[in-house]
Amino acid sequence: MASNAVRQIQQVLKNKGFDPGEIDGIWGRRTIAAVQRFQQQQGLEADGIVGPKTSAALFSDTAASVNDPLLPWFEEAKHLMGTKEVLGDKDNPVIMDWAKNLDIHYAGDDVPWCGLFVAHCVGTTLQQEALPGNPLGARQWEKFGTATDPRLGAIMVFWRESLASGKGHVGFYVGEDADAYQILGGNQSDEVCLMWLSKDRFRCARWPETAASLNTHVVLKDRDEGLSVNEA
Repeated sequence: MASNAVRQIQQVLKNKGFDPGEIDGIWGRRTIAAVQRFQQQQGLEADGIVGPKTSAALFSDTAASVNDPLLPWFEEAKHLMGTKEVLGDKDNPVIMDWAKNLDIHYAGDDVPWCGLFVAHCVGTTLQQEALPGNPLGARQWEKFGTATDPRLGAIMVFWRESLASGKGHVGFYVGEDADAYQILGGNQSDEVCLMWLSKDRFRCARWPETAASLNTHVVLKDRDEGLSVNEA
């Protein structure tokens, strides 16, 4: 599920002489490095994030544009839709590589991995962003970044089983109705997918500090399915 917005950015970077690698719609290291080189040339903060100033400079001489702010961590999450854990004794090497690349000890994909999924999406696309001390713990994400209201791309933390259990779930805001939030997360029915979680279970919404310039909005949706009750 490659992103058209990322493809646009990659193509403009390439046209301007900043090679992002393959024009594949995936926000990878070469694309981030190309954005940083462009930002340095333009005298902008070289954070690798296409915020309003970088977007304006990048598309200043082209008819193309990215209408909504690019949320690289959210684009990575969407790209991984359908990733599943392997039932039984084997592990999905994709999930195991998330932990390896972030130097996180992870025993296997039978261990809840919603926090690992969020850590991968944030850690590989926002290279200057500090992750929680124990990103595998879903409730640890209550300490991540800065507080925000629920909005597109926000990191959303929920309690699981009971508020007092210390257990939780974490994923990304996609939308909401009056009673629930639609969340893009890992370890939801053992895969990366969309699910609806009750607003009664909501703990907090967090936003990456290094992406403070990126503004998004609430997304109202009609829900035609039931609520998730246990994501592990």
